[in-house]
Amino acid sequence: MTAAPERPRAVPATVCAAAGIILFQFWGNATRGYIATNSLFRWWFYQWVNPESETGHAWLILALSAFLLWISLRRQGAGRRPDAARAAAALVCGLLLHAVGFVAQQPRISIVALLTYTWGVLALAGGNRWARAAAFPLAFMVFAIPVNALDTVGFWLRMWVVEAGASIAHGLGIHVIRSGTQLLAPDGRYQYDVAAACSGVRSLMALAALSLFIGYVWFRPRWLRAAMLLASFPLVYLGNVLRISSIIVAAQWGGQAWGDSVHAVMGLGVFVVVVGGVAAVAEAIARGNPGWTAECVPSGPPASPDARWRPREAAVAAAVLLAAAAEAAFLGHRSSLPPDSRAGVILAKDGENPAELPTFLGSDWMGRRVEPTAIERSILPPDTGYSKKLYVSLEDPNRGVFFSVVLSGRDRTSIHRPELCLVGQGWTIYGSESRRLGYPGRQGADFEATVLHLRRERTGVRGVESVPGLAVYWFVGRDRIVPSQGARMFLDAWNRIIHGRADRWAYVLLLTGAADGEEAAQARIQSILNIALPSIQPPLDERRSGR
Repeated sequence: MTAAPERPRAVPATVCAAAGIILFQFWGNATRGYIATNSLFRWWFYQWVNPESETGHAWLILALSAFLLWISLRRQGAGRRPDAARAAAALVCGLLLHAVGFVAQQPRISIVALLTYTWGVLALAGGNRWARAAAFPLAFMVFAIPVNALDTVGFWLRMWVVEAGASIAHGLGIHVIRSGTQLLAPDGRYQYDVAAACSGVRSLMALAALSLFIGYVWFRPRWLRAAMLLASFPLVYLGNVLRISSIIVAAQWGGQAWGDSVHAVMGLGVFVVVVGGVAAVAEAIARGNPGWTAECVPSGPPASPDARWRPREAAVAAAVLLAAAAEAAFLGHRSSLPPDSRAGVILAKDGENPAELPTFLGSDWMGRRVEPTAIERSILPPDTGYSKKLYVSLEDPNRGVFFSVVLSGRDRTSIHRPELCLVGQGWTIYGSESRRLGYPGRQGADFEATVLHLRRERTGVRGVESVPGLAVYWFVGRDRIVPSQGARMFLDAWNRIIHGRADRWAYVLLLTGAADGEEAAQARIQSILNIALPSIQPPLDERRSGR
């Protein structure tokens, strides 16, 4: 009697893989602010080759993930028959998570969904052995997600590194001037802008990944692997402070050329400090506790692959194929909907920009229009709206208030945290707080805003002068006013997912000098708001009632 022909077990996994590739390629990305593509693959890999994305280390992460998969497969012993239920759960979870990321315009969520879906495909194709082996390498790929997902952490790390570098230089008797993220000599012999790559934004991700890699290869206990990851954080900070300090010392001795040479060499120095430090700690622990070390040998003979697929696996493939097709139809419908034009600020006649700020505010202030810069126009989506004016006191032309309203378009990436622009303009942020601002003529209509305490150093006729400043900003949506970018992003994602709407958020910023004291600067800002605010931002209760 002839045996029935075997049906290759790779067929259901291949069907699921093909469905996932099509979905993530053609309905993978909903953000068009910086990379206009439907493909999540293209969106992700573009970050790897774009220097401004600070994600060039992703190629290293990809290579290490492949190596970790090879190590994990060697460590795995015989596996049981495939668990179709776990594979199906991962595949469905990946599809659902991607729908959330697409609707919320958060491609990083969709990348996590892609990794989850990939694990489900491998679990369906290779059984428990591949499922166990692929779990950590795929999770390790999270380090290849663009680092600006952690821009808040990177921003403050950048400021701490600049402050520490300036303090060390002063302690060594070097009179360096700090202006925002810049460190410069009073006589102009050298000047360095501590960019994100030099302050730890990029190295934080790359070196943290390498530290976790060391922990995984070196040890078996999971808590010890995590400890190696945590050990990298202070070392990243220490290495970058050492780099900045060395550059300043070299520039003080030999000018800009010497500093540039040390800048290039100390890029490797940071790597040595962090990786060498973590490896030294790991080696010391391994010598004291040999039983914790991980051996790169299989724990048992590998299982013979089962070449047949069963009805359960065929059912999983059919269900995932139908679910992917339904999700593609849903996402295609969502992406074809016209943008929601409702905004939290009053619109101009063109429906794209905020209403123009008034030119005269009583008899005290006169405003001059400030056009968006070419850089703003080039990096922000074309449907981003602007309304900006510089108000100058008619009594004292030295007193001015910059008033800016930036309104997002369809894409949530149209607006960002004002701190990034202020630092780029040379301001140093030395404090922030939340404060309630009053709405003119309306009791109970006050709202919460963020106040930034600023200063900027410049060289004047009297030498180095420290110029103080005060900035106030908030974000306003259709029915909410929030003081922070984190709150805005959460509410925007919530409204997109739960309520199916994409509000046009605006951020409102007022900036003034504070040489006459912060109390006077705050009073100046409030006097501008008392006259100009109703012309661009209606009271919150009126917007909620639809009036």
